[in-house]
Amino acid sequence: MASTVNAAGDPIPTSAVLMASSKHIASRCRDANVAFLKCKKTDANPDKCLDKGQQVTRCVLGLLKDLHQSCTKEMDSYAGCMYYNTDEFELCRKEQKEFEKACPL
Repeated sequence: MASTVNAAGDPIPTSAVLMASSKHIASRCRDANVAFLKCKKTDANPDKCLDKGQQVTRCVLGLLKDLHQSCTKEMDSYAGCMYYNTDEFELCRKEQKEFEKACPL
């Protein structure tokens, strides 16, 4: 797998990284996600919800950066397993357990 971070050291939000971090995203970014979904439900005009979408993006990218700084090895291992196994959680339970132990919710 290619690196999970770019040249600046910021995590690259690939599907494997996002899937591996999904529980953390659901926990930390819940309010931003709910606000975005409510906006989308009440207004069909995509322009009306851009700010809410940007808040979700900022939350997720900030979280990924925090996770990568806090538990780099475990996050890279879990995301690498997810990448190799096409995002199949069942095939990466060992790496998931190590990641969640190093970076609990």
